[in-house]
Amino acid sequence: MQYNKKTIRDMDMSGKKVLLRCDFNVPLDKQTGEITDDKRIVASLPTIRYLLDQGAALICCSHLGRPKGEWLPELSLAPVARRLSELLSVPVKMAKDVIGDDAKMLASELRGGEIMLLENLRYHKEETKNDPAFAKALADMADVFVSDAFGTVHRAHASTAGVADFLPAVSGFLVARELEMLGDSLSNPKRPFVAILGGAKVSDKLGVIQNLLEKADVLIIGGGMSYTFNKAQGGKVGKSLCEDEKLDYAREMMTLAEKKGVKLLIPSDALAAAEFAADATPVPCSAFDIPDDLMGLDIGKDSIELFTKEIANAGTVVWNGPMGVFEFPAFAAGTKAVAEALAKSDAVTIIGGGDSAAAVLQFGVADQMTHVSTGGGASLEFLEGKVLPGVACLEDK
Repeated sequence: MQYNKKTIRDMDMSGKKVLLRCDFNVPLDKQTGEITDDKRIVASLPTIRYLLDQGAALICCSHLGRPKGEWLPELSLAPVARRLSELLSVPVKMAKDVIGDDAKMLASELRGGEIMLLENLRYHKEETKNDPAFAKALADMADVFVSDAFGTVHRAHASTAGVADFLPAVSGFLVARELEMLGDSLSNPKRPFVAILGGAKVSDKLGVIQNLLEKADVLIIGGGMSYTFNKAQGGKVGKSLCEDEKLDYAREMMTLAEKKGVKLLIPSDALAAAEFAADATPVPCSAFDIPDDLMGLDIGKDSIELFTKEIANAGTVVWNGPMGVFEFPAFAAGTKAVAEALAKSDAVTIIGGGDSAAAVLQFGVADQMTHVSTGGGASLEFLEGKVLPGVACLEDK
């Protein structure tokens, strides 16, 4: 896939009506309906401010939650419009609908330097079905489409890809940064290139492992998925998470790594426990000999030392997935050690969204990373080498 896409800097936006796909899928308090974390709104501000300063009339759109085609008042974007207005210190006009009379009227009256927000895109089931008539109705309100919701670019929805059939399409600053950082790390990494994969299941990362073995110098595997690799080598993993149907795949990947000259590292020791609970007692043991009544919940001290040593020598590190159940303090040491090693490293450090992004935030080192991706699923599919519909539809430079 071509990553060198046109951005909002490559187009004259003065006097243009711009349909801007944002990621305003923010958490709301169930009782009060108030926004509990506005990070995603804040992240969209540089693109919004630039477009308004250029004299564009801005029609913002986003989904919120999963209303599945129902008009659920508790998933209205009205709180987002209020918060956006506070952050920008300008009025944000809120449409009562998405492609209905109110939205069309507000869009037609919108002038350069003004901003409005459409109601929740997923109030229409046509959005997720990428219905061409719905995409055209969205596009008819604008002159240009700007994609700035990286967390949704792996979905072929009407507002992420369909509208580009009817409008010139370019990226905003958020998407441009993701393409630059993730694209460079895969196509032109500073070496040694160390890839770290964690999380629960091998099956979630089949394509990612295979793609990274073509590009990385070192591949580190931790988290629940590592026990499948331990068992594939004849290890005993007790009650640990293990996908027996993926043992042959794990062996294939180890053979492929050897063939490609990639150093594939899996944990040699673990912190295990009798149950999956925050108050469970950690038991140090070999990752290849976990007692039958225990489950591995974190990597052990030797593995931490081995993995952090590789990070210290790296030129580029991409990390996707925790080393253990870092939500439980007793089993957070492995994930914390990786996060802190990345913070100390001189390497280009890229955090692939999702739980890894949550981990660097939790351990207070997010601002010491080169890049923390805003898209969990999107960054994973990017690392897998898949074509992302919301990127493929943008104009090439």
